[in-house]
Amino acid sequence: MNWAAKLIGRRFHYGWLTVAVVFLVLLAAAGTRATPSVMMVPLEHQFGWSRATISLAISVNIALYGLMGPFAAAAMQRFGVRPTLLIALGTMAAGVALSSLMTHPWQMILIWGVMVGGSTGVAALSLSATVVTRWFTTHRGLVMGILTASSATGQLVFLPMLAAIVEHYGWRQVVWVVAAAAAIVLPLVAFLLPERPSDVKLRPYGEPHDAPAAATATRQNPLAIAFGTLAMASKTRDFWLLFFSFFICGASTNGYVGTHLIAMCGDYGMSEVQGASLLAAMGIFDLFGTTLSGWLSDRFNSRVLLFWYYGLRGLSLMYLPHAFGIDFFGLPLFAVFYGLDWIATVPPTVRLATDVYGKEAAPVVFGWVVAGHQLGAAFAALGAGMLRASLGTYTVASMISGGLCLVAAVIVLRINRPAKAPQPQAV
Repeated sequence: MNWAAKLIGRRFHYGWLTVAVVFLVLLAAAGTRATPSVMMVPLEHQFGWSRATISLAISVNIALYGLMGPFAAAAMQRFGVRPTLLIALGTMAAGVALSSLMTHPWQMILIWGVMVGGSTGVAALSLSATVVTRWFTTHRGLVMGILTASSATGQLVFLPMLAAIVEHYGWRQVVWVVAAAAAIVLPLVAFLLPERPSDVKLRPYGEPHDAPAAATATRQNPLAIAFGTLAMASKTRDFWLLFFSFFICGASTNGYVGTHLIAMCGDYGMSEVQGASLLAAMGIFDLFGTTLSGWLSDRFNSRVLLFWYYGLRGLSLMYLPHAFGIDFFGLPLFAVFYGLDWIATVPPTVRLATDVYGKEAAPVVFGWVVAGHQLGAAFAALGAGMLRASLGTYTVASMISGGLCLVAAVIVLRINRPAKAPQPQAV
């Protein structure tokens, strides 16, 4: 890593190479998380598993993906980013490859739910928050937007390719491709990802030379770090506002749309590739929307940004059932409108968490907030599957998801609001 730092240090800060490596890690994890949605219909046809059964495995995956966040952030503080990531990527690649042998629903729950869900939870938003706070003092919102876009956009952009492989070669070939992608990024993490700027004799990007040195790795137990931070944060109102608003964020994005949109398109006579292409188009727009959101969060009030993001997302989800009935502009309009807002909520949420809890505690606090995000996603993935199985349509699920987003738009306006000064009494 020192040779890499010397090679690029003359013109670029090494923090940007760190961002590039983490970008690829998040991209591989995103492709892994996208895989179950294209496997849903083939597994249903081959093994006769119900959509509710498959949704259960996906909901376990999503829940563990979120619950791993605070413990992953704590492990990165205790053991380092690189060792934690290497173990997670190895587990991810092995679990995905092993799933090619599954023939029973409990095997899918164990492999895709537990193994893959837990390992992808390490390569998630808490990783982005840890890297951003360690390596950048300025442009944090922009960098968080870029990394968040890689996570969400990669999940969507990979879908057409994965759906095409399923259509022509079967679902088992998909898992081998995804396992190989996870394995490829292992050497990049091993050789190009330092722990901190001080490891390559640098300061965080934008930090003044006279600033105090950053804290080194703690020797405290990761479980103690994670639960201690939770105990501290849970006593504050802002934590619960962040938690429940992000619960709704997860329920309205990868829990509902990310998991069920391809199957929903099938209800209207569209092929899996067409449904995946729609998600991919949304991913392209998300790349611009989330990156722009990071830039905006460096300059504008994060509460106001979140109000508009959640409000517009809620309206777009209420429009979705009607989009299928509009011949030409219906679904493309939804893809643009919803795609720009897919996960633009992350940079302002990280900014608010950092403002409230400080630079050191913010990644772990945000990890717990992400746990709320993924619990909401698991709730929506399972709930939407059950509603579809009982009602034969996703319309009710779309309306519920949109309504929850409007509730979140109101909640976020109360986060980190300064206390009002007492007014003097009139004499």
